Amino acid sequence: MPQVRIVAKNFMDMVAVLPAMKLDKLYESTFICEAVLRSLPPLAKKYALQMLFIESPVIAKSFEEWVLPDGFSKHRVAIERLLQLRVFLETNDRKKETSYTMNPKFQSNMRKYLVQGGTLPREPMSLGVTVRLPTLEDLEAYAHKQWECFLLQLINSAQAQRLTNFSSSMIRVFQRGLLSSRENEAPRLTENGFQFLLMDTNAQLWYIIREYITTSEDRGIEPTDLISFLLELSFHSLGEAYNMNSLTEVQCKAIKDLADLGVVKLQQGRKESWFIPTKLASNLSISLSDSSSRRQGFVVVETNFRMYAYSTSKLHSEILRLFSRIEYQLPNLIVAAITKESLYTAFENGITADQIISFLQQNAHPRIVERVPTVPENVTDQIRLWETDRNRVEMIPSHIYEDFPSKEVFEGAADFAREVGGLLWEDSNKMRLIVRGELHQQMRDFLRRSK
Repeated sequence: MPQVRIVAKNFMDMVAVLPAMKLDKLYESTFICEAVLRSLPPLAKKYALQMLFIESPVIAKSFEEWVLPDGFSKHRVAIERLLQLRVFLETNDRKKETSYTMNPKFQSNMRKYLVQGGTLPREPMSLGVTVRLPTLEDLEAYAHKQWECFLLQLINSAQAQRLTNFSSSMIRVFQRGLLSSRENEAPRLTENGFQFLLMDTNAQLWYIIREYITTSEDRGIEPTDLISFLLELSFHSLGEAYNMNSLTEVQCKAIKDLADLGVVKLQQGRKESWFIPTKLASNLSISLSDSSSRRQGFVVVETNFRMYAYSTSKLHSEILRLFSRIEYQLPNLIVAAITKESLYTAFENGITADQIISFLQQNAHPRIVERVPTVPENVTDQIRLWETDRNRVEMIPSHIYEDFPSKEVFEGAADFAREVGGLLWEDSNKMRLIVRGELHQQMRDFLRRSK
């Protein structure tokens, strides 16, 4: 079975791997500090707030006294996250006793924010200057249309149609991992590209933004400046107009690229131009697990493997075509069938059974969304069976961890591995874990801190 190589990390996962110097530079912005605080697990958030006005180091054992015994594993995950983001700094004294202090820049800015409040570097333009602004409904429709257009360009590129409507920056993001091309051949979707199309909008946005930031150095832009601006953008008011003259040259280029995605809408007046953040901009600072940004579903799957999609969208038709056979299409209805042959084609393109099932569940029509299960069990079981027919053995590089000194350390390690999505198997009785090989270094660092 093809492994899922495409991962849609959010900003905080990207921030956590930045070098210490760049991370400290980010914390010079109050809004970055607030966004980081919002992203923390509940227990980590509690620790950060408790440490906000404590300047002296606090012994690690003192934190353990703040939680009940059954919350010890959550405690370890919370501390690990705070250290990753450099909200907490770890120190060791001569007795090799571990203590934590709060990052001075983070601490100072959060204090100011709590006491004085925060103000954006730019204020909305007055209604007298701007022309009639779009309503929130119009703005959401615009964002949806732009995003669909963006995805259709990705699909159409595999059909030898040129990407003409998007900036070179966005085309470069397309070509990074989602498309592959050989000499004298049209670009084609990679396994990651097929998987990308079945992700929900929030996850797709994060993947594109991550790649956009990763390629920023190729365009001569500092990634930390881009991360700072994008997070700041998520705090702008939805539907308000902001003057383009208030942006730096780098920010202007980024705004124009983001307009291609529908993250902002650009408008031009007689003398001035402005940008209007859409709901996609607000989503930049929320968790990937937040389902509030998902649109209303449109798919009904029946026990006979027939599928009815109540949609006028060409994009929906193209996505369904990835794993089903389109039988006929009416102006507002797509009728398709999930067949063994159509699924085999999907599997060969790198799409997994779980991704197909997840897509059908997330996009279930409102009339059946309350039904349990939303996709008939015989359909989901058969999709998985057809996948296992092709892939009876799956090889995953992994590491086994055993001989844990205590049950608490084992549970903490299991929770950490589960948190980062690398836990493959666990045996709580014999205290054994099997974790994906690529996470071995992170596991080693975590276990070293747990000693």
